[in-house]
Amino acid sequence: MAAVSVDINELGDLSETPAAEPAAPPPPASSSSIKETILATLVVTVIAAAMGALFAIPPTPATPIEKSESTPGGAVPTTAGLFEMPPIVTNLGSPQDTWIRLEASIVYDVKALPHPEAVAGEIAGDELAYLRTTTLAQIEGAVGLQNVRQDLNERAVTRSGGKVSELIIRTLVVQ
Repeated sequence: MAAVSVDINELGDLSETPAAEPAAPPPPASSSSIKETILATLVVTVIAAAMGALFAIPPTPATPIEKSESTPGGAVPTTAGLFEMPPIVTNLGSPQDTWIRLEASIVYDVKALPHPEAVAGEIAGDELAYLRTTTLAQIEGAVGLQNVRQDLNERAVTRSGGKVSELIIRTLVVQ
């Protein structure tokens, strides 16, 4: 191993820090990367503007459906009246400790049925008898509610002799 000798005078004053070399300026950004950034920003802006315009334009309406004389789909004729029936509260057929409250209205022909109170009472009695035989499993879910609605509509039309066109369930609470 070779020994290294250093003269202390050559080292100079240790309290002084050597002058730092000036930092090299950062390399200038290439013009191609700036152009790429501007191009990408413009492309994204154009795509965003196109999507905004696409969602801002409302869709063209379909051709209007011409109405016929009949009233399909539960449309109410102009000679129809609406009568709110008194609420019906009863227990279900099964389980016995479950109660049901039904508030309904009937849509009737004003010309054929000038006083709907009497027919509404008969329909309410028929609904009460029907609900007492219904089980909780029969009215569960959307399908069960639809079946109960159809059954009550059929009973109302039959009980009124066709003078009631629809029974509308306003509230149905099972407790």
